Amino acid sequence: MSLLTFAKKKLIPITDIFAISNQKQFEKMALKVFRFQYENNLVYQQFCQLMKVEKGDVKKINQIPFLPISFFKSHDVVSNQYEIETTFSSSGTTGMITSKHQVTDISFYEESYRKGFSQFYGDIENYVVLALLPSYLEREGSSLIYMVQDLIQLSKNVHSGFYLHNHADLIEKLTILEQEEKNIILIGVTFALLDLIEKQNFNLKNTIIMETGGMKGKRKEMIREELHNQLCRGFGVNAIHSEYGMTELLSQAYSLGNGIFECPNWMQIHIRDTEDALTYIENGKTGGINVIDLANINSCSFIATQDLGKKYDNNTFEILGRFDNSDIRGCNLMVI
Repeated sequence: MSLLTFAKKKLIPITDIFAISNQKQFEKMALKVFRFQYENNLVYQQFCQLMKVEKGDVKKINQIPFLPISFFKSHDVVSNQYEIETTFSSSGTTGMITSKHQVTDISFYEESYRKGFSQFYGDIENYVVLALLPSYLEREGSSLIYMVQDLIQLSKNVHSGFYLHNHADLIEKLTILEQEEKNIILIGVTFALLDLIEKQNFNLKNTIIMETGGMKGKRKEMIREELHNQLCRGFGVNAIHSEYGMTELLSQAYSLGNGIFECPNWMQIHIRDTEDALTYIENGKTGGINVIDLANINSCSFIATQDLGKKYDNNTFEILGRFDNSDIRGCNLMVI
């Protein structure tokens, strides 16, 4: 059977997903999305059947099967037959098989990161957005670049923009904007932020430093506490913010400090047992991270990542490491 045999069904309205405001609404929508994707995504349907799960078997959210994230490297994970508008791809070394996320409606991604940013940081027009993302700028297909470029434009500030390796220009820009007491967000890949503070020590009062994770082979991996302490000292700030996202997801979680992340209302984290992928473990214990991203209506909303983490009673979570060296942005290769 091919995807062409599947009925071309209308996507679940975008407004329904981003209107979620409580757990009951989330669970109802998650079950609705599961049924839609089971019917329209042949890859996901076959995976569920291999797990001996039929559509009618799933009555509760904890019964939904989670597709291993590696399927985005080996299959076209698409939940409809509409034309592909954009394909995002992960970074990787030469010869490495990379993930690809085929998106049939880019407005879901745009709505997700815009509303997600607003939920945690407020109006984007209140900020100057500076981006230090050399490893992402130097390749095509980065979902992070797509998001940050749009946020730069939405800020409507002439000072917002990308920086590659021109650290002197960025240092000058940060100095001037700080003197003018502008609200600034500097979002950067980890190794580039470390490179920057080796050239200049800062004492920033109005700047949020947001790291997206990743040494990209440029530096030795560091545990989060050591990394954030070094960045705090170098930038003269009290906390380092973080963004947790990946090619395979259309939503992001944010940490406002201490490596503790929160999800937007249409995204949730569940922790699975590392010895039994079908079993969840209690809050506060380390396990594999499963993500429900309802913005992923184009592809698959139920993803079993290769990250290790803990979830807490208030629905926050932290990233503690990875099962392997898979290329996932939004977290560093933490030492457990």
